Amino acid sequence: MSLWKQRVAGAEAPYFALGPFKVRLPFVHYRFEWPDYFQGLLMCAVDLAAISLMTELLGMPFEAALAIVVLNGLFYLLHHLLGDPVVPGWITPAIPLLMMYVSMFPEGEARVHALIAFQMLLGLFAIVLGASGAAKRVVQLIPSAIKAGIIMGAGLAAVAVVFDDGGRFESYPFTISIAVGIAFYLIFSKHFAGLQSRHWVFATIGKLGIFPIIALAIVVAPLFSEAPWPEIEWGFTAPDFATMFSQYTLFGVGFPPLSMYLSAIPTVLAAYIVLFGDVLQSKAILDEADEVRQDEKIDYDPNRAHMIFGARNLGMSVIGPDVTMCGPLWAAMHVVIVERFKKGRKAMDSIFGGAGSFRWGTNTGLLLLPVVSLVQPILGIALALTLLIQGYVSVRIGIQEAQTERDLGIAGVIAAILVVKGATWAFAAGLLLCFLVYGWRLREQRA
Repeated sequence: MSLWKQRVAGAEAPYFALGPFKVRLPFVHYRFEWPDYFQGLLMCAVDLAAISLMTELLGMPFEAALAIVVLNGLFYLLHHLLGDPVVPGWITPAIPLLMMYVSMFPEGEARVHALIAFQMLLGLFAIVLGASGAAKRVVQLIPSAIKAGIIMGAGLAAVAVVFDDGGRFESYPFTISIAVGIAFYLIFSKHFAGLQSRHWVFATIGKLGIFPIIALAIVVAPLFSEAPWPEIEWGFTAPDFATMFSQYTLFGVGFPPLSMYLSAIPTVLAAYIVLFGDVLQSKAILDEADEVRQDEKIDYDPNRAHMIFGARNLGMSVIGPDVTMCGPLWAAMHVVIVERFKKGRKAMDSIFGGAGSFRWGTNTGLLLLPVVSLVQPILGIALALTLLIQGYVSVRIGIQEAQTERDLGIAGVIAAILVVKGATWAFAAGLLLCFLVYGWRLREQRA
């Protein structure tokens, strides 16, 4: 029965309650959005980019790393299925922080133990905050200047990763320039929005998000000799779960020693600060959408989100520890989905349909060898594209979080320190600056 067809204007999408969660199933509680599904088929390229990170850091074979990506992909589905209206992803700005920490240990069992201990603690910490209800209070209590600085800094860090020495822009300068330029025009341009309202061809292109950009990159990169032409292979991918379980999980290497958990605490706290910025972004982006789409009430609960991504991190720490971590938001794709959602019910019936269909698409893509072999040459370009879109959105949302000019000034300093020195220093500097500017209450007091 298609309950989604019975939704009353101004109400939430249909669901059935399961404790703090709101369960929604495809075709039953939300309309399946085929444009977002097909977009997900190619955007699995970004998920696959995690393989290079794991092979570099852990010495993991490609097929074993693919097994972790597949497991992580299945866990992505939990968000929309349990009532969190977002496109989940990595904790992207915290990846360099985690890689530096894990690299302190010798490659092999010790490094795997360090990753397991870190991700397990991060998952437990998020679950406790969500289950206790503290997560929502944390969102409200953090001063606006620090919120703004963390979000802006995360965006600047994402851009810096692409343009740093040895970054992906040096490998694919022409393809990234062309792809990002067209992507920004299609997603954010007022001119293109006007074209969509006047002609069905442009409206169709707009519905596809960045699917056309990935397809374009597959052609442009070889033309500029920045990547080889794809060699299409047929069949299904073959993730090596046996090697992954036996050599890179608790089942093969056992529990880390207590000292590993203790040494991971500072890195866990620093990563949570960055992760917290993604929670703020999720809320801010959905608040914007809620104002535009009055026909669907969007219920975003930070406590519920914490429990879901906390459970993902805890689960992956046991069955497939992941360098990219399990974050609450893939900012770039969340924005693409939300922008299409804003265009009305005909374009996308429900935000859950867009987010869910996209993640069903990425999971399908990970299993199809023709899709994986098609996008494999441009994995670095897909990652750069999502980082730059995330950077644009993060800076914009961060500035909007600032309540006063003083907040904005403090936020700028916090953002710069986050890029240069990391999240821990940025948070400490933000608290000090808020105290010096505002006093003990750490924020502007308004009459």
